Amino acid sequence: MRALDDAELAKIRFAVREFLRADRAEFGWQPAIDAWMAGWDEGFSARLGAAGFVGLTIPRRYGGHELGHLHRYVVTEELIASGAPVAAHWTADRQVAPSLLTYGTEEQRERLLPKIVAGQLYSSIGMSEHGAGSDLAAVSTKATRTDGGWLLSGTKVWTSGAHHAHQVVVLARTSPADPKHRHAGFSQFLVQCATPGVRIEPIILMSGAHHFNEVILDEAFVPDADVLGEIGNGWHQVTSELSFERSGPERILSTGPLLLAAIRALGSGPAPDDRTAAAVGDLLAQLISLRQLSLTVARTLTEGDDAANQAALVKDLGTRFEAESVELIDDLIETLPENRELETMLNMAWLHKPMFTLRGGTNEVLRGVIARGMGLR
Repeated sequence: MRALDDAELAKIRFAVREFLRADRAEFGWQPAIDAWMAGWDEGFSARLGAAGFVGLTIPRRYGGHELGHLHRYVVTEELIASGAPVAAHWTADRQVAPSLLTYGTEEQRERLLPKIVAGQLYSSIGMSEHGAGSDLAAVSTKATRTDGGWLLSGTKVWTSGAHHAHQVVVLARTSPADPKHRHAGFSQFLVQCATPGVRIEPIILMSGAHHFNEVILDEAFVPDADVLGEIGNGWHQVTSELSFERSGPERILSTGPLLLAAIRALGSGPAPDDRTAAAVGDLLAQLISLRQLSLTVARTLTEGDDAANQAALVKDLGTRFEAESVELIDDLIETLPENRELETMLNMAWLHKPMFTLRGGTNEVLRGVIARGMGLR
């Protein structure tokens, strides 16, 4: 079993750390909570791509680096822990690239993968609907066959980054619902945001931030060349894709920049009392354990095996840790001197805290997924 501190992986870890240090010094971005979702910076994504830190698992014939999932894990961990603004390229690199490599046509791969490697393809995912959140089998967006392609009609919601994106990967129903086979009849489509019939409406957070959207499809035409995978195989494709979405370091480190800043602040003053030291030790022990679970998924994916159940477990435990860490850190730092950077991240963490356990499938529903995978349901 490969360790994350072996020479090759350590080399790429230190290389990305040096890139982040130099890039922040030159361009002035600040570490942020949930930067993988809210930190949209197209310039940063392009610079990261040019430095060779995007598309790590993509084959060289498409411009990628043909490395393993553990190489990507190391880079991802450093990016998330630093709070770097990675949202622009995030979904394309994390989810779209593996789907294209597994299910896409050669034409799609040649057209899209080099842009992903360059950090210059911005994609969002159209799964959830108003009546179909974690229960994706209730999706009602329809795709109807027409000459040369499909007409898509329906509404997607909580679509992160769609207002900036080039495309939305849409899950739609291509055959009538069958109550006895709820997961049958779905397909995936690469819907270009500039397509007539596609309308994107903002969903604004209480803070005024905007990264969620509602995507309305009104007979939007998608050519056959932009069908992703096989018609009718959408459910299998989506569940495979969700393993990448649910298991990475971003599911345990969304509050990582806050946690690291709090530990630095606590360590710069008088020696902490026993209660504070124990609380910090408990936080780090949980983080280390969750990291090992997340790494197990990365290794499973490296071997080409299914990791859906383990990924759901990482997402459940990891996002609960993220939410609970906000409250604990708030309590631990209340006696510290004023620290503007720390306070800014803490305020943002409180705003984002309710979302941690919802996105990527609510934890309550995922527990059912885990139970079924263990043969308990």
